[in-house]
Amino acid sequence: MDNGASSYRRFLDGDESAFDELMKELFHNLVFFIDQYVHDIHTAEDIAIDVFSDLIVHKHRYNFRVTLKTYLFMIGRSRALDYIRHRKVISFTPLSETEELADEKNLEDSLLFDEKKRALHTAIQQLPLEMQTVIHLVYFEGMSYEETAMVMKKKKKQVDNLLYRAKKELRILFGKDGDALL
Repeated sequence: MDNGASSYRRFLDGDESAFDELMKELFHNLVFFIDQYVHDIHTAEDIAIDVFSDLIVHKHRYNFRVTLKTYLFMIGRSRALDYIRHRKVISFTPLSETEELADEKNLEDSLLFDEKKRALHTAIQQLPLEMQTVIHLVYFEGMSYEETAMVMKKKKKQVDNLLYRAKKELRILFGKDGDALL
């Protein structure tokens, strides 16, 4: 899997539809990654759009030494940290979304699943930012330790140690029930 590099090569060769493929494949993952830093989905979307705009404007900055996904996440992380350094504090209240559910069994299963996801998300949010980031990149984005190390500007062993400590902390937070979620 080339994580979009072939599509980007086609875009560089003049195929405009290849950039749409890149957006469909990588945009939402990049937004959710950036949201881990800025804690505002709208700002995360704006930053992600800026990252993709950078690919269009500065076509030859990406040198194909790392996967395109890794490159985009590196730029996204950098832009998110820049935003945090320069932002004005504004608080937004998110609107709750509703879903239509067919029957009680689906409702119960859905509620249990959502409760477990919420508990895991809450526990992850209690970890230090570096641990949150490494968990997100490795488990939610499926990046290798090497790619994660490049995005976080760390060594592979540091990523391994961060993951180990993060899982250990999560087990402590969850106690006996932690093995079911982890």
